[in-house]
Amino acid sequence: MFKHAADRIPVTLILALNTLDFCLYFLVDNPYVLGLYFYAMIIPKSQICAWNHHHQHTSTFRLTLPNRLLEFFYALHTGVSTNLWVLHHVYGHHRHYLDQTRDESRWLRKDGTQMGELEYSLIVAATAYYRGYKVAKDYPKEQKQFFFYSALTFTLVALLVVYRPIPGLLVFILPMLMGLFLTAWATYDHHAGLKADDDYKASYNNLNPLFNLLTGNLGYHTAHHLKGGLHWSKLPQLHEKIKHKIPDELILKSLVS
Repeated sequence: MFKHAADRIPVTLILALNTLDFCLYFLVDNPYVLGLYFYAMIIPKSQICAWNHHHQHTSTFRLTLPNRLLEFFYALHTGVSTNLWVLHHVYGHHRHYLDQTRDESRWLRKDGTQMGELEYSLIVAATAYYRGYKVAKDYPKEQKQFFFYSALTFTLVALLVVYRPIPGLLVFILPMLMGLFLTAWATYDHHAGLKADDDYKASYNNLNPLFNLLTGNLGYHTAHHLKGGLHWSKLPQLHEKIKHKIPDELILKSLVS
């Protein structure tokens, strides 16, 4: 069922976390316990944003139904519904990231000055669905799926909140909002400050082993932009082939990108 065997462990772990979420949602009423759980899960769940990103580039399963189901569970962690990142990120950012007047994840203000990390993260998160909607106008098939599954996702989440308001808010709504913000936050360090018209000079790369274990090799970012459809497990090999073209100052080895 999996297209790539490397996806089995991360997807299993993520779905296990979904199971834990639903156990707390149904079994715990104490808002303090649920609040502590929300805070405790901020960092672990922030890593799921990277795996959702990979899935939006290269679908995890061979069949459509399990992919749609996985996207629903990803949305509960990240606030990103089916095809939002396909539109905003794959068809948007990846095609426009060298042009800050068009980039859906642009880090330059209109006056040409660089945004700070917090400003950038808030703007990209707040405008994510609107910018995805704008890109969708050119992709009718993806647009229909985006509209339908976004509506379905938010309807189901609303029903969860209506049925159990406090658990619904603390287990699903707040993590979804935080996940969308952290997704934007994580992307700032990929390109911010790099004014370039050369793919090899437009991305920072992070070669820290733990960082790449947690994010599915997202640190090999130049390789990722050169071949966005390449499965995450194959990015280190591509990086080895192209690393001589990447300026040394764009290759980092810190845990935090």
